[in-house]
Amino acid sequence: MNLKQLSHMLELSQTTVSRALNGYPEVNEETRRRVMDAAKRHGYRPNPSARRLATGKSGMIGYVLPTGAAVSIDPHFVEFLSGLGDYARGHDLDLVLSPADADDEETTYRRIAANRQVDAVYVSSPRPKDRRVALLAALALPFIVHGRSEGLDADYPFIDIDNEGAFHEATRLLVQLGHRRIGLINGDIRETFAIHRERGVRRALAGSGLALEDRAVVSSAMTEENGYRAARRLLESDGRPTAILCSSLIMALGVQRAVSDVGLSVPGDLSLVAHDDVFTWLQPENFSVPLSTTRSSIRAAGARVAERLAARISGLEDGARGEVWPVDLVVRGSIAGASV
Repeated sequence: MNLKQLSHMLELSQTTVSRALNGYPEVNEETRRRVMDAAKRHGYRPNPSARRLATGKSGMIGYVLPTGAAVSIDPHFVEFLSGLGDYARGHDLDLVLSPADADDEETTYRRIAANRQVDAVYVSSPRPKDRRVALLAALALPFIVHGRSEGLDADYPFIDIDNEGAFHEATRLLVQLGHRRIGLINGDIRETFAIHRERGVRRALAGSGLALEDRAVVSSAMTEENGYRAARRLLESDGRPTAILCSSLIMALGVQRAVSDVGLSVPGDLSLVAHDDVFTWLQPENFSVPLSTTRSSIRAAGARVAERLAARISGLEDGARGEVWPVDLVVRGSIAGASV
């Protein structure tokens, strides 16, 4: 079925049908839904070249992928990408990955903006005063940041979870259970999410007249091996913590292994809380001791980023609206009152 046939069947003009399919805001929601349902039911797919000529849109979302020997693709990124892809697939959007030198992403952003390769991009792993945000604003390329930066001169569109609030609440619960020596195994402290999580822990401890000792904090890429090494370091130190907060379930696997290797147990000797990004293949209730978690789906965040990018492409969204999702605290068997 072509556009002319679809328009005739719906008794609408080809212009109206085309605009409905491409998300133009002047088409009312009832008409848009009617057109989309008919297109799906009859297997209509717009010709990409014709769509680009008619609308000036490529129908593509971009991501600048850092590459190099020091860069690895972790499961958190893959899970996020799955959520983004699920939404994109259902809304006739494609995802384009543009590899870039990890130390020179700016050149790649400038190239894809100049070539009009994509209609919008998303930015991940933001850091304080992230130069990519200002660059994209200057290039007038629609974008959404997954996470937040700090110290910028202007607002920008983003989607984030309340990392500080989540780790504040988890720490406050541990303090209420009598824990005074609390350790933090965090992600890369150069990234804003990790800064916010450490800030939440420190704020909760300060509220009870306690402090997070510098030696009780370890920050690194969120892998199982790094979780194991960080836990061994904390558990074999003088005044070992009676509770640990961990920034990832993947790291928590290593923490659990380290606890066993040094002859301790969860929660008898150590209470453990980790952040759960809701992986289908790694569930906290299936740990040897069901794991208490701060919980927020990174796959759902990916879908929401795609949804908002689609809205920005079609003109349904503009401006610099930030979106911060609350995080659930789920208590399971891995925490108990402090033993010492």
